[in-house]
Amino acid sequence: MWSRTLDHLLTHLFRQGRLRVTFPDGTTRSYGPGNGPECAVALHHPALPRRIVLSPDMGVGEGYMDGTFTIEDDDVFGFLSLAIQNIAAQGQPWFRRPLEALRRVKRRFDQSNPVARSRANVAHHYDLSGELYDLFLDEDRNYSCAYFAHEGMTLEEAQEAKKQHIARKLLIEPGMRVLDIGCGWGGMGITLARDFGAEVVGVTLSREQHEMANARAARAGLSDKVRFELMDYRDVQGKFDRIVSIGMFEHVGAPQYDAYFSSVTRLLKPEGIALIHTIGRAGPPGTTSPWILKYIFPGGYCPAMSEAMAAVERQGLVTTDVEVWRLHYAETLKEWRKRFEANIDRVRALYDERFCRMWRYYLIASELTFRLNNQVVFQFQMSPKQDAVPLTRDYLYREEADSEGRGAAA
Repeated sequence: MWSRTLDHLLTHLFRQGRLRVTFPDGTTRSYGPGNGPECAVALHHPALPRRIVLSPDMGVGEGYMDGTFTIEDDDVFGFLSLAIQNIAAQGQPWFRRPLEALRRVKRRFDQSNPVARSRANVAHHYDLSGELYDLFLDEDRNYSCAYFAHEGMTLEEAQEAKKQHIARKLLIEPGMRVLDIGCGWGGMGITLARDFGAEVVGVTLSREQHEMANARAARAGLSDKVRFELMDYRDVQGKFDRIVSIGMFEHVGAPQYDAYFSSVTRLLKPEGIALIHTIGRAGPPGTTSPWILKYIFPGGYCPAMSEAMAAVERQGLVTTDVEVWRLHYAETLKEWRKRFEANIDRVRALYDERFCRMWRYYLIASELTFRLNNQVVFQFQMSPKQDAVPLTRDYLYREEADSEGRGAAA
């Protein structure tokens, strides 16, 4: 029964290219007209058809990790490209819609992140071996979308461009107090203290990040200008001239959006500015892949703009700028994937083959979601005060234009 149901599902979905599937009983069927890319997969366990029908993301993801779902030539990129394009174009067949509706009902529980659960979720991902992140991130350990402002930029250059772009949006002046919510390994906070003279407090729930960020600040001779605390954003006290949060809002969860922006309002001075940088969805509110929730980011959710902005409005903050980065994260993930694959033997020595397959699948699936399924990055700039920032965006690019002008004159 389940093989027949899977056959109906694949017949509905694949209207572009061609997918060849070998079922557990050895039979092979083709799906799609063949007018494009082709890919072949094999199912090696009799339970896989049922698992894939009930939850395609989980069934395929776990099957690939365990080796019971194999892809010809291990072409994960080709298979997921073909699958994502067809799923985005066709949507779910009638017999899967009740299951998708159930996921939407369940999402409030999935995204409920009180402090204790938030701490456990962060540890699941960010307290992995520090050596793992050295194998695919840039030297500054920026684990968020880079800004490829010019063609041909390296990952290191694009990550530095991201930090400088955000700093300009924050209109930092020497001596300003800055709160970095979800400070990671300290790259943004150290940049703001070193290059702009800010006094920075960063908060994280990751013990690994907390320890390394403070060690990095000490090595840079900046311990008097920047400190990092092992603390939830809801527990921070005081007032700040600026608040920055990069790649953390994805871990907040929609039920906590009011609490998050209430904290921003409470901690920001009346003339202050906040910049929230987050992955988002270009479409309406949705749900997180169950495979991502289980294996990569427990409690994670990338918001629709309507969800985030509604919470901002309820807290009385003025949205002073919204910027949307489209394919920048796809390019960032491409660079991470290339570095991860080049170092996969070292990753295998740290963990095992199953972990390598899981992490590679995660990087490829994430890249293709940005390329093919309308996932983007939002930068929300906000303030309690309507005229806290200049009337036009010229101030963001003036320094860059002056620099190029000086170079041309020389």
